[in-house]
Amino acid sequence: MGVKIREIIPEPAVQKITLESLSGKSIALDSFNVLYQFITIIRGVDGRPLMDRRGRITSHLSGLFFRTINLLKVGIKPIFVYDGRPPELKRETVEEREERRMEAAKLYQQALAEGRIEEAQKYAKQAATLSEFIVESSKKLLYLMGLPVVQAPSEGEAQAAYMVARGDAYASGSQDFDSLLFGSPRLVRNLSIVGKRKLPGRKEYIEVEPEIIYLDKLLGELEINREQLIDMAILVGTDYCEGVKGIGPKTALKFIKTYGSAEKALKAMGKNLDVDPGEIRQLFLNPKVSKDYSIEWREVNYDGVKKMLCDEYDFSEERVDKALNELREALKKTRGATSLDQWFS
Repeated sequence: MGVKIREIIPEPAVQKITLESLSGKSIALDSFNVLYQFITIIRGVDGRPLMDRRGRITSHLSGLFFRTINLLKVGIKPIFVYDGRPPELKRETVEEREERRMEAAKLYQQALAEGRIEEAQKYAKQAATLSEFIVESSKKLLYLMGLPVVQAPSEGEAQAAYMVARGDAYASGSQDFDSLLFGSPRLVRNLSIVGKRKLPGRKEYIEVEPEIIYLDKLLGELEINREQLIDMAILVGTDYCEGVKGIGPKTALKFIKTYGSAEKALKAMGKNLDVDPGEIRQLFLNPKVSKDYSIEWREVNYDGVKKMLCDEYDFSEERVDKALNELREALKKTRGATSLDQWFS
């Protein structure tokens, strides 16, 4: 879920952009974040995800295939970064999330049986989880599409931020703001969910546009440094700690600017955390990342993609052919390239 600090991010640090404005730029995507988006958004009217004839979920493959091709058509270079083993401090958070998902799954079945469709849709999204099948099948599809996959030793967002800081990618791509805490100079949001989206629990729709947040501008506008941004997040709550009950981003920012650190702010409030703030701070400042990774663009295996999606997972042959032909045409228009490697070199 990530830290919730959206309300204190000043407008000068955020720039609304178009997909076309990112043409030629590589974006290190937080794959788990992207996959969660697909399995929660791409669902039927009753809240069920897309499935093949064997009952296997295919929402993630649909989103990954069609929406990634939309990015490739405008010249965006996606790099998919996958999570590894989470830090020990995150274990409790992961377990709590799993319990909530199991409870949501029960409520979904009950609401569905009673014909409460809107409630069923809500609970279905809350019950979404990334199984090993979803992760591995997504990697297989990306490989067939010739796209680079980077396996992080721990947090995918930390690895993506590291790659951006090294200059191997232009920006991190995620809905979560943790990328900024991990030090990514630029964070692109809404990359995979561009278009109209229904507001939860309301019959209204909003237009979702991509946006980019610049870390240096954010820190400058807030008049704090990165360590203080992390400390503010610690007070609000992160994946590694619950934070201080009743403290939101605005109050947390005020305390950090007044006292300078999470430790001093907690002392002034007369509060304690179950975890040492210094330990959490180090997880963001010095996360476990790999320096030995490869970013390789390969030729698209058109036949392999079609066989996987259509033969294995019952995708519409017509839709898959149409999307692959669009990708072929996009490659041809770009200096006569025949592969992604030539296109992006």
